[in-house]
Amino acid sequence: MTNQPPYGHEQPQGFGPPPPQYTPAPPQYPQPPMPPQAAPSGPEFMAVDRHNSIVVDVEGVAFEDHDVTAEFPWQEIRSVHYRSSPSGKALMMAVVHLDGRVYECVVQAKPRELLGQWFAQLAAVLGYYRPAGY
Repeated sequence: MTNQPPYGHEQPQGFGPPPPQYTPAPPQYPQPPMPPQAAPSGPEFMAVDRHNSIVVDVEGVAFEDHDVTAEFPWQEIRSVHYRSSPSGKALMMAVVHLDGRVYECVVQAKPRELLGQWFAQLAAVLGYYRPAGY
């Protein structure tokens, strides 16, 4: 009989992969805080009364009606319309969604002179985000 290893083709001592060695994990250093991401900026409009609000900003248009909020990103808006109420005491705004649905919000202007200020601001802000012919 020959001096063969009992289990077939075993490697002689000192050959093959080295045995696994313990390597400690690298030390954990605190990561420096990431600088805050700058939010996109642009002009903003906001009209608020006791129950409702209208916000127009870089994100789109948002209505709040008695604590119920509806947000409309610019890419989902076909058009935006606004006018004064028949009494001249409120701003009435409508957003027409791409699918044709219409959403409305009414905000009371107290004092009444506030409505004129809102119209001037709103025209400038909507003109910025929705240039003529858009």
